[in-house]
Amino acid sequence: MTIYHSVTELIGRTPLIQLHKLDTGPCSLFLKLENQNPGGSIKDRVALSMINEAERKGLLLPGGTIIEATAGNTGLGLALIAAQKGYSLILVVPDKMSREKIFHLRALGAQVVLTRSDVNKGHPAYYQDYAQRLANDLPGAFYIDQFNNEANPLAHRTTPAPELYEQLDGNIDAIVVGVGSGGTLGGLQAWFAGHSPHTEFVLADPAGSVLADQVETGRYHDAGSWLVEGIGEDFIPPLAHIEGVHRAWRITDQEAFTTARALLKTEGILAGSSSGTLLAAALKYCQAQTTPKRVVTFACDSGNKYLSKMFNDDWMRQQGLITRPQAGDLSDYIALRHDEGATITASPDDTLSTVLARMRLYDISQLPVLDDGKVVGIIDEWDLLRHIGGEGDRFTLPVTQAMTRQVEFLDKHAPESDLHAIFDRGLVAVITDNERFLGLITRSDVLTAWRNRLQQERNTR
Repeated sequence: MTIYHSVTELIGRTPLIQLHKLDTGPCSLFLKLENQNPGGSIKDRVALSMINEAERKGLLLPGGTIIEATAGNTGLGLALIAAQKGYSLILVVPDKMSREKIFHLRALGAQVVLTRSDVNKGHPAYYQDYAQRLANDLPGAFYIDQFNNEANPLAHRTTPAPELYEQLDGNIDAIVVGVGSGGTLGGLQAWFAGHSPHTEFVLADPAGSVLADQVETGRYHDAGSWLVEGIGEDFIPPLAHIEGVHRAWRITDQEAFTTARALLKTEGILAGSSSGTLLAAALKYCQAQTTPKRVVTFACDSGNKYLSKMFNDDWMRQQGLITRPQAGDLSDYIALRHDEGATITASPDDTLSTVLARMRLYDISQLPVLDDGKVVGIIDEWDLLRHIGGEGDRFTLPVTQAMTRQVEFLDKHAPESDLHAIFDRGLVAVITDNERFLGLITRSDVLTAWRNRLQQERNTR
């Protein structure tokens, strides 16, 4: 077996798999597993190419500082290589990025600066403008700028393009790609134009992005919003050369996440949200064909970066992407249903240390206390503060010493106004069905339910 001497030597030469368990119509659909790169995404190729080119041109000196704007995966690739080569790295990222990506970046030694994801290009908090400003203000910093860096498409032109051609013996009818910085599309187009000019390029675009509009009409209006990370834009990246694309599919967040989850369940491949977008578009393209074609798309990154988001049923419900049948009563407001095993609870004899650990693990601030299936109390952070009072040995106290026994029960058929009366007293509502515990309702649960209801109404108009 080959022995490698640096993690950077593992970048590229990723495997290609044919999908057999999803509906590909008359076509053969192949998935290039870019999630097998050491940093977990196709952006490892880009990061290595941009750093190597910056070194070659003398733009990046030993011990220097790299600054970049990224939705995550380019940042992870840069962090991986910067750590190996001894560079400092500052990344400006939009605040919709998954926690796993942020934890990963910080573990690699990168400094992460969060900025707003709800503003467009030209706003001072827009992540690219913010990064450029940081680079201007920090002496000796190099803004690597994947959106305008020619080493970005160079990475795709010199590595995945010939890899794909070799893996499929030059027989590729269509390649489905997404656009973030535009390097993948621009680089692949440039190589295939000279080696397989009949190969068609198809755009997979998150619904809300402006790129599909540009493909279809040659112009675009204001962008919407989307939850998929890494692809979709509110402007046309110059590296994309999007004029070479003649067909685009708009993919909603729900389609993207559902498709990524189906890929894991049916094919065993754990891929990220952008991969779900590409795969959903590739399946639509394949199903629309009347003659067999050989189609390629990418598992752009690993789904392990999204376990707290799109692979988390509770998060999906909170975003309105998984819905239960509406019962028309207060149970519709419960985010974490006890009968679905989603409610995090405590037992009367649990220690306060155990309760705190559960709060931290599940990012919640209160737990119902259940004894023989019945709620006998509520314990929250304030209860812990009051009863521990800075004395470490009190963490061993049982829950019964600290919990609040003043519990506000509501039958699921009670009017919504009863919820508001409980919230006015600073409490949470414990919802029951003939004394059977269903779950808690907090202020946040009600707000989330209202928002999702409004979104569903808009979607049906």
